[in-house]
Amino acid sequence: MSREISFDVVNHNETEVACLPAPDGRPHTLRARLIGPARVIEGRNGSETFHVLVHDAGTGGWFWNLQGRRVGREQDYATRLAEKGKTVVVLDRLGYDRSPLRDGDATCLGAQATMLGRVVQALYAGLYEVSGRPRAATPHASHIVLHGHGTGATVARLEAATYSDVQALVLMSPVSTSPSRLTLETLRGQGMVCAQGAGFAPYGKTARSFRRLLFASAPVGVQRAAVRLRNSTPCGDVASLPSSVLAAQGQAVDVPTLVLSGRADASRDGDGITATGGARLERRSFAGAGSALPLEKQAPAVRRAVLSFVNSLDDTVR
Repeated sequence: MSREISFDVVNHNETEVACLPAPDGRPHTLRARLIGPARVIEGRNGSETFHVLVHDAGTGGWFWNLQGRRVGREQDYATRLAEKGKTVVVLDRLGYDRSPLRDGDATCLGAQATMLGRVVQALYAGLYEVSGRPRAATPHASHIVLHGHGTGATVARLEAATYSDVQALVLMSPVSTSPSRLTLETLRGQGMVCAQGAGFAPYGKTARSFRRLLFASAPVGVQRAAVRLRNSTPCGDVASLPSSVLAAQGQAVDVPTLVLSGRADASRDGDGITATGGARLERRSFAGAGSALPLEKQAPAVRRAVLSFVNSLDDTVR
């Protein structure tokens, strides 16, 4: 079962990331989709572990919940997790799709992490809006696992380091301190667009470069759907990316962490994720896979690795 949900947040920065210019400090609404077993979504199961999915630059919540006539069911990460009994929140970050932002300069990745922290707290308290709310209570989380892809992995790690309120992290293709030439060219291109006052900048100058940044093995139908759905990146996120990556790697995160990467990822020349805080750190890599691990041909193996990690956690977190 799935429900459309929304969160009231304020676009400001409580992390150690420097944001210039500053976020607008205004209230905004973040929209998401809650997917899971019917008993949980209807509020009949008490508290439950929630898995919150945080997307990259240039994509959106659709990255985790891709559906369509020419898209295989194996590439719908959120639904496949829900079929395994997991409760999943597919979030559109501020500035993307159903969570619009008029001025792309008016936020930053530190603010994105702060707003994610508000989402986490709202899920614990059950204080969020549910469309078509049943008579039963709003489902609320007992534990939360953050799954982040690319820049979303940076946001998830910043949230965990700032608030210490989640139980585990799954970081897919996290932004590396050793980016590839293609990534550097993409960032320079975004910076030039933003310097001209555009507010938002495309992730990848062309559809071809966008596909190269994300994919190495994904089916053609998946790649075409992603190109149709791709989003431009808020310029505030672009400007704050270097400081955010350094801040995320410099802060201790004392929770179990799974880092997943594709060996054919054209966006990176190295991993760049270090173990901090003495927490359990696991790494898995997938031959022939690019950055967009849940959408690649290796998606079933990626899910198996995630489920193995999650199911190995303490019983209360599963």
